[in-house]
Amino acid sequence: MVASGGSLEEKGLAVEEIGGRARGAGARLGRVLARTARRCGRGLIVVAEGTTLTALGPILDRHAHFSQEVIAIRYRAHHYTDEGERRRTLEDDVRRGLTGRPKSLPPKYFYDITGSKLFEDITEQPEYYLTRTERTLLGAIAPDLMREIGPRDLVELGAGSALKTRLLLDARRDRPVRYMPIDVDESMMQMAASRLLADYPLLSVEAIVGDFEHHLHHVPAPLGRRLVLFLGSTIGNLDPLPRRNLLTRVRALLAPEDRFLVGLDLVKDVAVLEAAYDDASGVTREFNRNILAVVNRELDGNFMPEAFAHVAFYNEAASRVEMHLVPDAPQEIHVGGLSMTVRVAARENIWTESCYKFTRSSAEPMLEEAGLRLAAWHVDPDQYFALALAAPA
Repeated sequence: MVASGGSLEEKGLAVEEIGGRARGAGARLGRVLARTARRCGRGLIVVAEGTTLTALGPILDRHAHFSQEVIAIRYRAHHYTDEGERRRTLEDDVRRGLTGRPKSLPPKYFYDITGSKLFEDITEQPEYYLTRTERTLLGAIAPDLMREIGPRDLVELGAGSALKTRLLLDARRDRPVRYMPIDVDESMMQMAASRLLADYPLLSVEAIVGDFEHHLHHVPAPLGRRLVLFLGSTIGNLDPLPRRNLLTRVRALLAPEDRFLVGLDLVKDVAVLEAAYDDASGVTREFNRNILAVVNRELDGNFMPEAFAHVAFYNEAASRVEMHLVPDAPQEIHVGGLSMTVRVAARENIWTESCYKFTRSSAEPMLEEAGLRLAAWHVDPDQYFALALAAPA
């Protein structure tokens, strides 16, 4: 149930009757819920044995259970970024990127509604092995992993839709777990929480609306052993210095018995790597170009995305796949929201993404630099992808 103060009727909540007996929200219970909502803030789901309320409001269209004796919060969101801050960060990033040498745009701006849908389509392309390989590997190790660690808290960086997280929750259904996703997209986390809370009765969700590179220190104090997740090889999108800074912050979240699970795409045949970022259907091309559409919409730009070719190649010296946007002809773009004009020469690159690839011998020192040690190394049979389990050093 979502509530933020006021009466149940004002919040669009209705009461179901179960088994012919009205287990309804009487005046006393309504007052309790209203007080709880005012005390705890936005985004509550209350749970205990007993009555069922159905939330008809706009955020979570799911059931919440409560008794008149005990109210336990099942969903709460902590906000550490807002629209104003997001806008200022976007302006700074785009101004800095488009005036730099080489020109660049940060890959986090791929993921508007269109970009998120395109990325889902990418994961279904035959060339893009990463998602299905990691999912299969995670499913294989999840039962033993969850049994050995026994986490009370799951913290996930860049959680998104939390689809792979279900593989871990499935292995812990019989125990209470608090799931703490960290993402800038609150609506995505709300939708994911809605589905998760409906499917896992012992789960609670405490979402952190923020940037995992800047807001990890806001993760609430642990309830017990903690498992921190960073899946999808998203760590490969970070250059070495930001990567080390992030891992150091992750280390600060861990007590001696806690663990960190990170997905790493591995170095492999160049043709396999490059095909994964330049599929034959052209989905990745449209995904890459969409970042220009984001600048157009958010900052009143007039990029012509179709004038830019999608270029992806493996930089062997740096162990990374790079994605660029390259025009065949000179481009002059006005970005009204920044009061600036950008000139891009023919064949000049706008660098949009780096995707670093790893080996075990490169992953171990990366972790050690941040005060972590490699505790387990899980790879698929083809040696395409690894899930590295790290512990405090």
